[in-house]
Amino acid sequence: MTDHTDAILLPENIAAGQYLHVFADGCYEPVSGEGGWAFVVYRDDAEVASGSGGVKDTANNTTELIALLEAVTWINSNATGEAAVVWSDSAYAVRGCNQWRHIWKNNSWKKISANAKIRSRTIANPDLWKAIDGQLSRNRLLTIAWCKGHSGLAGNEHADELAERGRRSLRGKGIR
Repeated sequence: MTDHTDAILLPENIAAGQYLHVFADGCYEPVSGEGGWAFVVYRDDAEVASGSGGVKDTANNTTELIALLEAVTWINSNATGEAAVVWSDSAYAVRGCNQWRHIWKNNSWKKISANAKIRSRTIANPDLWKAIDGQLSRNRLLTIAWCKGHSGLAGNEHADELAERGRRSLRGKGIR
């Protein structure tokens, strides 16, 4: 188990004191269809907040997006005017935020290509993407960045643990 009282480990060349650092992570268990999400907030190397929960009948990318949405919503509610980096180990979530959502939004939340060989122009989780877009559009001081998962980054490891706890909390409950 990771000791979360030590200084957080950040990707190379990132100074902890310059930004609010938030790690968001989701988890998914395919047999049960249950997932969990979590975020952990660090200011000046100290954990200042976290959130987590469980989701029934979900998918891996969905829990990653919920974690990111919850993190950005927390920032917009509790740290307005403060530069923040939200770290995610989901390339899908990071690319979606930084590249694809602008295209999807301008294309009525559809994929860009009308090519008949592409299975569907519908994007997955459109309601989550619209909510994420709304939150990100409110705050120009937010950056969404990728970090390698399961690589010893304390913030990412802690978010992963909390997401798993959120998933396990569903046993016997009817959450979401």
